[in-house]
Amino acid sequence: MDGRLHSWDLSTGVDGPGTRFVAFLAGCPLRCQYCHNPDTRYLADGRPVTADEVVREAAAYTAFIRASGGGATVSGGEPLLQPGLTGELLHRFKHELGLHTALDTSGYLGARADDALLADTDLVLLDIKSWDRALYRRVTGRGLSPTLDFARRLAGLGTEVHVRFVLVPGLTDPAANVEGVAAFAASLGNVTRVDVLPFHKLGAAKWSALGLDFPLAGTPVPTADQTAAARAVFTAHGLYTV
Repeated sequence: MDGRLHSWDLSTGVDGPGTRFVAFLAGCPLRCQYCHNPDTRYLADGRPVTADEVVREAAAYTAFIRASGGGATVSGGEPLLQPGLTGELLHRFKHELGLHTALDTSGYLGARADDALLADTDLVLLDIKSWDRALYRRVTGRGLSPTLDFARRLAGLGTEVHVRFVLVPGLTDPAANVEGVAAFAASLGNVTRVDVLPFHKLGAAKWSALGLDFPLAGTPVPTADQTAAARAVFTAHGLYTV
């Protein structure tokens, strides 16, 4: 299977448990205001690769990855923009390399993930960017329903999910919005962790390099107290939160 890869990396603690080989595929249908990788928006932002090439790269690190209790993650961009390559990578990471597998996705293209792809996925890192539908469209330029449908499908399959929610002062932080995401996540029954991620501006230089205006340049990062308060909402719903 051919596709387009933006880059790959080894990471610890942010792309699933343990040290992980992370393949960042090119292309994304969302236009998130706080995107920290705007250089992955288009398929043309990646280089042509085959699944063989990516698996060979990962194979060089399998002993190190296993020793850390880690695995392999397919991320992006949005990996489900390239479901063929994503599915083959997950399958081969799991069955050829014997690694724990994770899919990092917004869920917007969840309908493109067939049952075989999900059967090869041990963990889904699911970004739920807002509960309020109008706010979700404002944040991403797209609709919320596909993400919620995908989340419910994963719950029906019993697939483990880590929910990610980016806390942006003045944008995603209204109490009703945080409560809505928390209540929905708690209702699923398969969410084992919630990452409340404080908004940051580490990707602002990439926006500038691409000749784009960073829409949240004037937005402050959340305080420790604001982040703790948001996490407490998820904890109150019985969810493990970091």
